[in-house]
Amino acid sequence: MSYTYERLSDDIKVAVSADHTFGTDAVLLAYFANIKRKDRAVDMGTGCGIIPLLWLRDKGQSPVHCLDIQNNAIEQVNASIEYNSIGERLTAHLCDLREIEKEFKPEGFTLVTMNPPYKPLNTGFESLSESARIARHEVTCGIEDAVKAANYLLTYGGRFCMCHRPERLVDAVSLLRQYKLEPKRLRFVVDKKGEEPFLFLIEAKKGAKPFLRIEPELVIKNEESKFSDEMLKVYGSYADGYEDKIR
Repeated sequence: MSYTYERLSDDIKVAVSADHTFGTDAVLLAYFANIKRKDRAVDMGTGCGIIPLLWLRDKGQSPVHCLDIQNNAIEQVNASIEYNSIGERLTAHLCDLREIEKEFKPEGFTLVTMNPPYKPLNTGFESLSESARIARHEVTCGIEDAVKAANYLLTYGGRFCMCHRPERLVDAVSLLRQYKLEPKRLRFVVDKKGEEPFLFLIEAKKGAKPFLRIEPELVIKNEESKFSDEMLKVYGSYADGYEDKIR
């Protein structure tokens, strides 16, 4: 497989390919998760590994894990691990999260994230690429699969952060509560002020009491159609040197 390496910071670059690249949603989720340096964190359905690699821009971040069902995704993450010499900081697991117990012991993590496939089966255009089809459609993972796996992995009080399309919000909240993950933070993302949201970000805590905080919407672009000040903060060091690409 041929990779190109995209700069995330002076120390971290991510391998990208035609099969596994990344978009704004994953970058937003990495930011929203607000990882703490002492967190034991795992990113499920990691693809190219963008979320853990963004976290590891912080040299003080404790080691993190990621998993994916696709062998070519794990090979790509391992290419990034080797390129950045971070074998002691990031571990990639070839794993079907529907059989999570085969790879991980229960309650081993304080933070779990996932940017899941958005499209139900037999809806929309299904790509001819098998990798893209798995990433975009609920072929091997639906919301319930992700929530159930997160419940298994999390310690009591641990956090699960995910993103999805607004039309699936009711499904997500219902399933989170079903698996004892109480929604605590919710944030909608809009392209510009006044527009309908195209994404939501949600955090749920294992075993927490009910209380949901709706955070201010995250606006991608300002009136000049350039990235908002918060979006530049979201991208952080990735923005340096890519002004023409992301602004």
